[in-house]
Amino acid sequence: MRTKLSQFTFNLPKNLIAQYPVEERSDSRMMVIHRDTGKIEHKMFKDLLDYVQDKDAIIINNTKVFPARMYGRKEKTGAKIEVFLLRELNKEVRLWDVLVDPARKIRVGNKLYFYDKNGKEILVAEVVDNTTSRGRTIRFLFDGDSQAFQNALKILGQTPLPKYITRNLESADEERYQTIYAKEVGAVAAPTAGLHMSRELYKMLEIKGVNFGEVTLHVGLGTFRTIDVEDLSKHKMEAEYYRIDESTAKLVNETKDLGKNIFAIGTTTMRALESSVSASKYLKPAEGWTNLFIYPPYDFRIANRLITNFHLPKSSLLIMVSAFTGHELLNEAYEMAMKEKYRFYSYGDSMLIL
Repeated sequence: MRTKLSQFTFNLPKNLIAQYPVEERSDSRMMVIHRDTGKIEHKMFKDLLDYVQDKDAIIINNTKVFPARMYGRKEKTGAKIEVFLLRELNKEVRLWDVLVDPARKIRVGNKLYFYDKNGKEILVAEVVDNTTSRGRTIRFLFDGDSQAFQNALKILGQTPLPKYITRNLESADEERYQTIYAKEVGAVAAPTAGLHMSRELYKMLEIKGVNFGEVTLHVGLGTFRTIDVEDLSKHKMEAEYYRIDESTAKLVNETKDLGKNIFAIGTTTMRALESSVSASKYLKPAEGWTNLFIYPPYDFRIANRLITNFHLPKSSLLIMVSAFTGHELLNEAYEMAMKEKYRFYSYGDSMLIL
C-alpha cells in the first residue's frame, strides 16, 4: 500500500506557532516518546541528561545560516524586490540561484540594485535565467575579491527567518537563529532541533560521557518545499550538500559496536547519516549532494534516537519523523502537543523519540 500525502495533514491553531525563542535555549519543553511502549512524557530539553548514558553518541549538524534574504530595487521603476539567495553556482562569476518576490516583475536582462541603510549602492545584479515560477539565476556585477563580496552580502543580507514568523526581524535573531556549534556557512534555514542546545548542557553531556560527532548538511529550501503529489514515492527532493568526515564515521561505528545509543539532533542530521551507509549498515565518510527523501516505511540504519521539533503539516520533515516514530503514535503525540499547548516550528519546543 502506497504512503499518501493526505495522511500527514492536521489543523494547527496559529497561536501555537512560536514567534520567539524561549529566553534560555534548553528551557524549552521536550515531549519524550517511547516507541517500544507508546508512553509519552512531558519534560524540559535540559532533561536530555536523564536519557543518555556513558559512551552514547550525539550527532549534530554544524551548518551555519548565512544572511540569505536581501532587498533590491529594480532598474528604471525602482520597485522593491525581495531576493532570497539559495546557493552559489559559480564563485568566479558570482552566479547564484535565487528566489524573487514579486516574481512577475523580474525578467531575464533586468538589473537589480542593492543599497545599504544610508542609500549607498553596494551591489548590482543582472538576471540571466528563469528557473521556476519564482526562481531566477542572477549574476552579481562586482569587481572586488571574494572577501569583499562576502562583506557586501553581510551588509545587505538579513537572517532568513521563516515566513510563518510574522513579526519583524530583531537583532537577537542573528544569534538565536543559529546553533551554538554552527560553523560551516551554507544553510538558508537553521537545523532547528539544535537551537535548544545550550553551551552549559553541551558541557554537562560531555561530562556524563557522551561523545559528540559532527556532520554538515546545508539546509536548502527543498527541505521545506511544498509536496504536490499524493503518492509520496513520486516526490523528488532537491539536492542539498552534505559532508561526513572520517572521525564522525569512526565514532558512529564504534558506538554501534558497543551497543550504545546514537542520537541524531534534527532531521537534517538524520538525512545526512542515512545518505552514506554501507551494505553492512555502517556509516561511511562522504561528501556530495543528497536528495534522499525518507518516508514510511523506512529502515533507519544508523541513529536509534531522534531529537526534532514540531513540524508543518504535509512537510517532508513531518513525514520523516513519522517514518521513525510510527504513524499512529506520532499522530497521538501531535494531538497531545496541541492539547498541552506545545510551541510549534522553528522557535518552538522539541521532541525526543526513543
